[in-house]
Amino acid sequence: MIFDVNAYLGHFAFRRLRHNTADGLLRLMDEKGIDKAAVSSASAITYRNVQAGNEELAAEIRRHRDRFVPLAVINPAYAGWQDDLRICREEFGAAGLRLYPKWHNYGILDPRCLELANAAAESGLSVSIPIRVEDRRQRSWLADVPDVPLSDIAELAKACPGARFILVNGAGFIGSALGRRGRDAPANCFIEISRLSAVLRNELGGLLKNLGAGRLVFGTGVPFNYPDPALVKMEVLDASPAAKEKIFWRNAAELFHLQTRR
Repeated sequence: MIFDVNAYLGHFAFRRLRHNTADGLLRLMDEKGIDKAAVSSASAITYRNVQAGNEELAAEIRRHRDRFVPLAVINPAYAGWQDDLRICREEFGAAGLRLYPKWHNYGILDPRCLELANAAAESGLSVSIPIRVEDRRQRSWLADVPDVPLSDIAELAKACPGARFILVNGAGFIGSALGRRGRDAPANCFIEISRLSAVLRNELGGLLKNLGAGRLVFGTGVPFNYPDPALVKMEVLDASPAAKEKIFWRNAAELFHLQTRR
């Protein structure tokens, strides 16, 4: 089985996306052998009220809940986020959250963000944080949004030990507290592989050695990215079949509390 923890549906304000409908993404997943995907609203990244994106996502995947696991985009700086969280959890069946502190203009260590992370932990929801949405070279002149600092995420993880964080679209973890071997690395952070090098510097292999297979998860970033590079990285990864199985789907199934026989 292959479980993609980093996929999106909907529109992005600054770029046309392909395969961004449920049917379109399913066709791509079938072509590449991807069984399930955790999806969030790409539209909610730039919507002023992110809940509209969550509503669109819930309607889009309603007939495909066997393949898609919904993640709710929540903005703790927006009034009424507690109601948004409750609705996404109870009515839309969200299995996790996705946060965009730089796009939504709040600090990751802001008390409101800490409150949201702790609320997610109490509800059993994992918290996915994209380090970036697009490469800086692709960004619109209207939105020069910086990457989320890895040092801030490490502090957030320590401040909210009961929460579980999935870090997607990131690289450079080896040089931070998040990727070091030993007790310095927060045990509640899981790293998605789509931007990790697998050959030259081989950050993927280094993280596997430092953190173990139980802390890595498979993701592609579709439809912002093509899925093939992530699949090739797993092919060339020097790891046992059991370790690859953890990365491909077992860790994700545990993070999202999924029942599976495979």
